[in-house]
Amino acid sequence: MTAKTSSSLHICTSSNCTCHLSRRDVLRLGALATAAVAAPLLSMGDARAQAFKGDDQPVRIGYLPITDATPLLVAHANKLYEAEGLRTEKPTLFRSWAQLVEAFVSNQVNVIHMLSPATLWMRYGSKFPTKVVAWNHVNGSAITVTPEVNTVQDLGGKIVAIPFWYSIHNIVLQSVLRHNGLEPVSRARDAKLKANEVNLIVMPPAEMVSALATKAISGYIVADPFNANAELLKVGKVLRFTGDVWKNHACCVLTVAERDIQERPEWVQRVTNANVKAQLWVRSHQAETAKILSKDGEGKYTPHAMPGLEKVLNTADYQSYVDAGVIQHKDWNSRRIDFQPYPFPSYTEQLVKSLQVTQLEGDSAFLKELDPNFAATDLVDDRFAKEAIEQVGGMSAFDLPNGWSRTEVYA
Repeated sequence: MTAKTSSSLHICTSSNCTCHLSRRDVLRLGALATAAVAAPLLSMGDARAQAFKGDDQPVRIGYLPITDATPLLVAHANKLYEAEGLRTEKPTLFRSWAQLVEAFVSNQVNVIHMLSPATLWMRYGSKFPTKVVAWNHVNGSAITVTPEVNTVQDLGGKIVAIPFWYSIHNIVLQSVLRHNGLEPVSRARDAKLKANEVNLIVMPPAEMVSALATKAISGYIVADPFNANAELLKVGKVLRFTGDVWKNHACCVLTVAERDIQERPEWVQRVTNANVKAQLWVRSHQAETAKILSKDGEGKYTPHAMPGLEKVLNTADYQSYVDAGVIQHKDWNSRRIDFQPYPFPSYTEQLVKSLQVTQLEGDSAFLKELDPNFAATDLVDDRFAKEAIEQVGGMSAFDLPNGWSRTEVYA
């Protein structure tokens, strides 16, 4: 693979575009870990960054069409960046994590939502100078299965799809499988499996619903609204919510380049302020948020229809899963997807520990020497989130105890 210029990067701008991660994308991400590929992209990014001074740099959002991107898109739709004195460009929809990473490294976009485990890979595996400044949301994903699957044990000898190896989805799924006496493996789709083995394959989220409908797979774990869409089409059902396994876990996080923190910290603060205010607004405006995100919204930010988005964001609908017994920890009082921006250090520490015992493809040697406590303070710069949260009334504004620490609850 050779470094690509901005004109050769395939950027999806169509309202019909959906999230995609092919095996070629996996190879592209692996190639980005090599200096020969990364250096030209980093050089491009530095050159673009130097074209602006201080807060003159416009906010250029890169995102995938999933509910994980909600705060960035709501902040743009509601002109919260402008309220902070920033200029913005129309957010750019990408087809894959690989394309989003490439555009971010080369500074084609400068504010993104990124899978929290992938930020560890970016900073320590591929040496990209990236920083997490806030969480984008909590929960928001689920294990969805065919109608005849009633327990986790029923997945033995079957195929389950994941969206990416470095994802909270892969971590939680493998943890759940092992807890239920099953062994996660990574083999060809037609490989013969033992009764206690579950074959994990990477699949584009946009293909998961149809693959489940045709029984090409027995389940998948992914961000919404792909779980809700399967439910509405009656081709699948939710077996577990990830937020019912790891209480209020982060999934995607607000990610910026370290150079922006060093050269324009006030710009980073204003970006963070806008996203924190967007999260607070979303928590009490679920119907309006679904409209903003939908293909029928003014911005046409995603290709998704209203019913699936409403199902995800509607807090009352979540209660039906409690009543049906799908949720095992109703005392957690979790939402299907929720919004809380503070990046608790305990989460990053647990994330590193969990990745170290999770099966991954590619070179993951960097994880063996990565200290969880170090990663929690080196990868994450929480100054901006703290300031932004204080501006809106503190953690109590998000129905959380005031303070900057918590104990991870991982069932």
